[in-house]
Amino acid sequence: MSDIPSFPYAWLWGEREIVSVANLTRKDGVEFFQAIEKISVHVSTRRYGLADANNALADLREGRLQGAAVLVP
Repeated sequence: MSDIPSFPYAWLWGEREIVSVANLTRKDGVEFFQAIEKISVHVSTRRYGLADANNALADLREGRLQGAAVLVP
């Protein structure tokens, strides 16, 4: 496993957490993206304004959300 790279503290400003999909090496990531170029991948997201964060949580809690909720300013 490769080391986690450092990054500026400013990237964290206003964020609650940074989430990783998995513990991967850079090589793992490169191989993954090469593999998904050969298959069909569908990603589902729904955008919510920051003011609608509680609605996003309610949709998630009630099962009305398929995929990932993304909060945008």
